[in-house]
Amino acid sequence: MRSGVRLGIDVGTVRIGVARSDMHGMLATPVETVPRGDGDLARLVAIAAELEVTEVIVGLPLALSGRRTASTEDAVAFAERLSAVVATPVRLVDERLSTVSAQAAARTSGKSSKQTRSVIDQIAAVIILQHALDFERSSAQPPGVVVDPDEGL
Repeated sequence: MRSGVRLGIDVGTVRIGVARSDMHGMLATPVETVPRGDGDLARLVAIAAELEVTEVIVGLPLALSGRRTASTEDAVAFAERLSAVVATPVRLVDERLSTVSAQAAARTSGKSSKQTRSVIDQIAAVIILQHALDFERSSAQPPGVVVDPDEGL
C-alpha cells in the first residue's frame, strides 16, 4: 500500500463532496462540501495543498450497466480541469451507487434528507475514497485510471 494522504471527490451538479484519508491509506473521513461553480477548483487545490495530499480520487458515475452518462462526462471533464491545476495525480474510480449508499447511511442515522443534504456529498466522497483504498490494499494496485488533461478519456 502506498503511503500518503489521498483526497476523495464526489462531483455533483450543485455540490462537491470532499473526503480525505489518513497518511497510511487506511481510513477515509469527511472534510467538507464545496459549492460547485466559481472558485470550486481553487478551493479543492487549497484543500489538497493544506492536507499535503499525494493523490486525488474522483468518483466516476457510470450507469449500473457500465455505460457512460451525462454525469460521467461531467465528472470526467471536471477531473481533467482539476488535473490541470492541482499538483498531484488525479485518478477516476468507478463510483456506482455511492450516492445511494450515502443516502441510506444518512437515513439509518435518523436524519431527514433536508438535514443531511449538505453532508450526503461528503459521505459519498468517503465511500468513493474508502472503496479506492480498500481496492488498493487488497490488490496491491492503484485504483482507477490516471487523468491526463491533454489526452482525455
